[in-house]
Amino acid sequence: MLEVKNLAARRGYATLFEEVGFRVDAGDALLITGANGTGKTTLLRMIAGLSHPAAGQIFWNGKPVLPFAGELRNNVLFTGHAPMIKDELTAAENLTLLLKLADIPVTQHAVLDALAKVALHHRRDVSARHLSQGQRRRIGLARLLLSHALLWVLDEPVTALDTAGIDLLTQMIESHRQQGGAIIASTHQSLILKIAREFAFA
Repeated sequence: MLEVKNLAARRGYATLFEEVGFRVDAGDALLITGANGTGKTTLLRMIAGLSHPAAGQIFWNGKPVLPFAGELRNNVLFTGHAPMIKDELTAAENLTLLLKLADIPVTQHAVLDALAKVALHHRRDVSARHLSQGQRRRIGLARLLLSHALLWVLDEPVTALDTAGIDLLTQMIESHRQQGGAIIASTHQSLILKIAREFAFA
């Protein structure tokens, strides 16, 4: 599926990391760990094709791909630590917009069904400014449910989620893996992934 070889990132004259390499295949889960400022988010954005590495190469199904390549856009879904929610839009409107921006075709029925699965059915028409941080994060979980991407790249996905939300995310991840998907995630908090490997920044 996805492989990275000798990736490096620099911020100004400082090197965040270098010679990073790993591979994830169908059913894999890889946790990226390390202290703040070591480059975890930078690495995830490179993997998702959203930024350029200072050195190294990313491969999709054995073929080298460049940042913003169609292969990455079509097969990799990136979720950042900020939920990208607009306060003036409702939960349903925010989810619809997120899917549109990701070029994910979806019906209104599917949107409402996904919100119900993440326990937002009764809050679907409430503007986001009146939702808790955890509820705002659940809109992002609904987006994952409707994505057809093979690889989920998740940056601090459990931030603001309560125990029930973390359990839901864990179940979603395991279901995605059982269906042939893969996960790369960074987190400082508890996230139970069966047979997960870990890549740790020093």
